Amino acid sequence: MKTPSSFLVFAISLLLTSTTWSLQTDRAIRMFNEAGVKVEIYWINPQTRAASLMSAPHVYDGAQFPLNSFVGHEFEVREVPNLASGACSSADKVCHSTNFIVTDHDNQVIKIKPGLEIVLTDTFTAAKEQSEDVIATCHANAKRKLASNPDDALVSIDELSSCVEEGVAKKLELANEEISFQAKIRTSMAGLLENYTCVDASLTSTPDVSSHNWVSDKDQKSRLVSIKHDRPSSQIHVVSDFIDEEECLAMETEARKTLHSATVADGKGGSRLSENRKAMQAGISVQWDKETDGDAIARLSRRVYDYTNKVLGLDIEEFGQEDLMSIQY
Repeated sequence: MKTPSSFLVFAISLLLTSTTWSLQTDRAIRMFNEAGVKVEIYWINPQTRAASLMSAPHVYDGAQFPLNSFVGHEFEVREVPNLASGACSSADKVCHSTNFIVTDHDNQVIKIKPGLEIVLTDTFTAAKEQSEDVIATCHANAKRKLASNPDDALVSIDELSSCVEEGVAKKLELANEEISFQAKIRTSMAGLLENYTCVDASLTSTPDVSSHNWVSDKDQKSRLVSIKHDRPSSQIHVVSDFIDEEECLAMETEARKTLHSATVADGKGGSRLSENRKAMQAGISVQWDKETDGDAIARLSRRVYDYTNKVLGLDIEEFGQEDLMSIQY
């Protein structure tokens, strides 16, 4: 049975994490390999349970591996065998593996310990530690006062409650100040960057990092790919003639039905219009059952998956994925 203190710690943890709750499902996670061996990181397809290698190809002992993922995504950590012997470092020489799932909390850090033990820290565990510190300090003060005057138990309980309330209030105040500061920086930067890029009509694109031709397996058409930005966590590819006239017209026709002003999250569970986002948007459902009939939107969507899988080396299927999004500026 949990003690009242443990319930109080849990309640305070929820309060402290609620100030940084994200309405988005995407999460940036960092994995630290402290297992003493090389490991590989695989994403597990929720439908087929097939494993797709995410690390390239493995994560060395002592190295870290950042990854952008989504809430509920499952990953598998596999020990890499010795190249010469083909065996692993455990006593039974068997290569072990373990799984973990991305939680809905922010700032997730996954530490891979010896024996492939997973230690997860995030905003919730950090808040729990802070709440435990508050409880421990207040509990110690109340215990000392009760020991000096055993007849004033009710007074000690009241002082314990006041101490906890004051401690939590300070933590929440600091958290809210940090959120306000970060929000102000983001909005200020957005305005400055927008003015800089839009006012300078002579501003040209930076030179391509590289370029190559991509041939689609479906239509056997060669398309020029210009890579504008290439980082481990972000890439920008411009594919010439990616969409043909029929597909473009089909997208415009379907988007026109639900086209509306693009919104941003309001931080309260809803959305709002923003003067910094001057665009129109519409979600477009893909009728995959018409793909074999040559449906233009389904054909375009399949090309999106084919190119994405080619670039990332994955085998992402359309099941459970988001619809196409039409953005008009």
